[in-house]
Amino acid sequence: MRYGFTTGSCAAAAAQAAAYMLLTGKTKESITIETPKGILYHAKILDICRAEEEVSCAVEKDGGDDPDITTGAWVYARVSYLKNAERNRDIESGNLSASEKASEKNAPRIIVEGGTGVGRVTRKGLDQPVGNAAINRVPREMIQKEVLEVCRAADYQGSLKIEISVPEGERLAAQTFNPRLGIVGGISILGTSGIVEPMSTQAILDTIRVELRQRREEGFTYVAVSPGNYGLDFMRQTYGYDLDQSVKCSNFIGATIDMAVELGFQKMLLTGHIGKLIKVAGGIMNTHSREADCRMELLAAFAARENLETGRICRILACATSEEAISILMESGKLSPVMNRVADRVCYYMESRAGGKLRADCILYANSFGKLAKSEGVEKWFTLLGREQARRT
Repeated sequence: MRYGFTTGSCAAAAAQAAAYMLLTGKTKESITIETPKGILYHAKILDICRAEEEVSCAVEKDGGDDPDITTGAWVYARVSYLKNAERNRDIESGNLSASEKASEKNAPRIIVEGGTGVGRVTRKGLDQPVGNAAINRVPREMIQKEVLEVCRAADYQGSLKIEISVPEGERLAAQTFNPRLGIVGGISILGTSGIVEPMSTQAILDTIRVELRQRREEGFTYVAVSPGNYGLDFMRQTYGYDLDQSVKCSNFIGATIDMAVELGFQKMLLTGHIGKLIKVAGGIMNTHSREADCRMELLAAFAARENLETGRICRILACATSEEAISILMESGKLSPVMNRVADRVCYYMESRAGGKLRADCILYANSFGKLAKSEGVEKWFTLLGREQARRT
């Protein structure tokens, strides 16, 4: 599969090209930069606009074979001469990253800022401090590196301002985690390696860690987790709780527990569909079907512990979906004891994964049957979550 290049790589390439055109007066229609991964990025330069004291241009984002919603977006860099008054204002406002502050000691000086379609940070716990443009540390360093190379080649010792913008950014951001993370007004300029690996799980894991870290920095020692939107919808429809501050962990339940322990959380509530959580009840901590799919075997085993007759156990083993298996348990009158046993084991394996450092509770549901079971401590969670929701409204 074909890899692509991050928004950070696009911004760095556009910035280098714009700086080159500003400082040399020459046209640059293509550029090559080296990504942190060591892979060269050959970018075509688009929509070049020149003025006496600034140049802007764009690079089209290519996400490769990864299903990236920013693929096709144009990432612009506008490079302009930075006047002393403007530079001093940026320094005094605190809007500089550590590397930008360091550059104040050794000319030339490069200031990186966000423009239209680049989000702005409004919550703690992200890569950038509150108030800064959502241009992460590595992309900032990439942009500075590429522009500094041009400055040195052109023997320029002054100050430059680099403004990164993405005209489609605000629209695209609605399809990302940014609104949940407290990044408003556009997308983030991201990337630690400079390349996009097709179907990489790292971006998901990074997002989970950011959401957990944000919540921890807000002072919470407990966190509600769900594999996806269905779990959040279930809580909203069944209990009236809007878990907008919960964390979506996808299939990575074990990794989420690991991160929660590392960050110092003491309690976790996991709400999920029986088709996902039955795997956790068997000690499976990555619930993707390619990792493990023993839903019917586990359901049959739990049913056997409750003395379900052999004929129905065989029917469960032949089911294609967990909801179908649930209907067999319901008709047998064994649904409640089986699901309660499943809930107990889900909590047992979560706490085992946490090494006893985290208290776990869970709620199991099925789309056609609603709530199936909840662990003993869930009622206390309703009090906690209710108070939190009241404070936020």
